[in-house]
Amino acid sequence: MSTVEVRDLHKHFDGGRVRAIDGVDLVTGDGEYVVLLGPSGCGKTTLLRTIAGLEEPTGGDVLIDGHVVTGLPPRARQIAMVFQSYALYPHKTVLANIVFPLRAARVDRGPREERAKWAAGLLGIGHLLDRKPRQLSGGERQRVALARALVRDPTVFLLDEPLSNLDAKLRTSARDELKRFQKEIGVTTVYVTHDQSEAMGLGDRIAVMSGGQVRQIGAPVEIYDHPADTFVATFIGSPPMNLVPRGDVLLGFRPEHLLPVENVAGERLTVTLEVERMEYLSGDRHIYGTVAIGDEPTRVIARLPATVETPIAVGERHDFAIPTGRLRFFDAASGARTGAVPLGDLTPAPSGGAGR
Repeated sequence: MSTVEVRDLHKHFDGGRVRAIDGVDLVTGDGEYVVLLGPSGCGKTTLLRTIAGLEEPTGGDVLIDGHVVTGLPPRARQIAMVFQSYALYPHKTVLANIVFPLRAARVDRGPREERAKWAAGLLGIGHLLDRKPRQLSGGERQRVALARALVRDPTVFLLDEPLSNLDAKLRTSARDELKRFQKEIGVTTVYVTHDQSEAMGLGDRIAVMSGGQVRQIGAPVEIYDHPADTFVATFIGSPPMNLVPRGDVLLGFRPEHLLPVENVAGERLTVTLEVERMEYLSGDRHIYGTVAIGDEPTRVIARLPATVETPIAVGERHDFAIPTGRLRFFDAASGARTGAVPLGDLTPAPSGGAGR
């Protein structure tokens, strides 16, 4: 196993006018699953390609297992990369696709086929070795691409949105398989995606990227509960975090923490929600409306689980509350998270519970 480290990494295009990577520092743990998450154009794939040696950095260094590999070709870095397209040879069988890297490395036929069958068995595709890629489903092709990478005995796996070509149902099951597969082999993995569900489900840690920079890196629960700035707060979460202007700060709270007041005990911020629209999604009620707890009425979303049965109708005004421990505060000018500020109108609930 190995670690991956990038130090003050830069990658510029178009004579320096486009900064795809802008001073990134990142270190993985040994055997860790790190996900690079961000919107299109944020630099996550460029960062992965630079780690792989497919792009030469403008500045900074890439280290694998403590050794500087900047300037080395991909084959000298002991990495294996799986692309979004899978890049399988259509005229070759599954077995021939899997053994191709070993054949190119002049490994004898016996050992290479033995290793290919081991990798295929590990990924549950041992019965497909005689088929061609056109005879496989999307999920099966993805496993062939993973097996082809695995036979190289890499110290690092680099995965560039390998599930994006699968339908939603298959993507969910493939995500679980990828996680179990990585834990079984214990290889350090860097995974690129724009899908926050994949990131939250797969990553030991997530690096949220925007504008070529890492805005925050941490465990999924840390990223979700304690976002470093308003970009992370609104990019992570579906629906995203509510942000309400209040002087020189933004008051943030997750939709699932905005509940009918009778369901919130303890210290809380009470607000009146003017209900404008309601959706039913997977048993939850998503309630859209406006509150007036800041400088002006602000649109917010409340997500009520099926266990909250309070009757609420479109067009009515209803008292809601947020537990004060769930409030987050951000600087209105920079967007950076700040410490708690006095709210002035917090209303502690009676010890017996909350009422309207």
